[in-house]
Amino acid sequence: MADYYDILGVSRNATQAEIKKAYRKKSRELHPDNPNGGSTEKYQEVNTAYEVLSNAEKRQMYDMGGEDALRGGAGGGFSGDFGGFQDIFDTFFGGGNTRRGPASRTRRGQDALVGMSLTLEDVVFGTDKTISHEAIIECPHCLGQMTEPGTEPVICINCDGTGSTQRVTQSLFGPVMSQATCGRCQGYGTIIVTPCGECSGEGRIRANQSVTVKVPAGVEEGMRIRLQGKGDAGLAGGPAGDLFAQVHIEADPVFTRSGDDLLCTLEVPMTSAALGTEISINTFDGERSLTLEPGTQAGQVEVLDGLGVGRLHRRGRGDLKVQIQVATPTKLDARQRELLEEFAAQRGEDTGSLVHSSSSIFDRIWERLSGR
Repeated sequence: MADYYDILGVSRNATQAEIKKAYRKKSRELHPDNPNGGSTEKYQEVNTAYEVLSNAEKRQMYDMGGEDALRGGAGGGFSGDFGGFQDIFDTFFGGGNTRRGPASRTRRGQDALVGMSLTLEDVVFGTDKTISHEAIIECPHCLGQMTEPGTEPVICINCDGTGSTQRVTQSLFGPVMSQATCGRCQGYGTIIVTPCGECSGEGRIRANQSVTVKVPAGVEEGMRIRLQGKGDAGLAGGPAGDLFAQVHIEADPVFTRSGDDLLCTLEVPMTSAALGTEISINTFDGERSLTLEPGTQAGQVEVLDGLGVGRLHRRGRGDLKVQIQVATPTKLDARQRELLEEFAAQRGEDTGSLVHSSSSIFDRIWERLSGR
């Protein structure tokens, strides 16, 4: 059982002035806003001890029977259901300790969202990306404490550091005690007399901040990567929020993405497609050789295994799929035309009849109908 005299550090015959002086010293040391050892639990114990010892009637009851006497537990022997009645009685007639203690200025910072542009190559392999953005950071002058260095908040004289005030009014049932947030300190129990000149007592400032994002391979458009504790700084030294980097993937001039695969097109001469060849192509992994078999057709897809996008949630990579486009020559000199016609003749391809049949089919239909 706690000893209220020990909590305040006074003797049992201490005067009211000594008790009040000891309380002010203890409450200043243990206030939750004090960065040098503030403790909400111990601070509330000090408030409870002061509330009892500063009241002559409560102090006399405490000296006679300790905390049990204050709760009505000494001598009467009542327990169980009587406790519920006692709570109701205390609410109407001001008994017991109903103060909750001062509010803390400490608050967690808000989360922040920034955009992050990546190349397709970044997505294929993963990368470390440094991004800059405007952020709310801890004030470097006061280190988030809101006061000028060397100063600290002072105990509110209106509520004696409790953060709330109590008032007793008379009702049909007798005196009724009500409690309200202290209007002078706004419930914090302390007042910042000398706010930090750098941040005007906010404890935070706006500034450009650079962070490095570890981007895994395989991320997709619109995904958000979370950086814990890299968001806006908290109030009064509170923890920072989280930063979310939203992914935007820039278009690549050569490759497109399909899931974990990369797609591209490769244009080859008609002769290379017919005869077969070996072609060197540039990939994100450097130059790679691609072998085309004789008779390769337009639209045919060749696959290079493992040269696609890194998989996000499992090992390995997708494939690189190359679609073949056969380039037909458009400008032929006389000799080239002669060679192609000779080639067609060797294969039994009558290019003239093909052209005639496709261009004069309607003429032949008309001749048959007209009886010519």
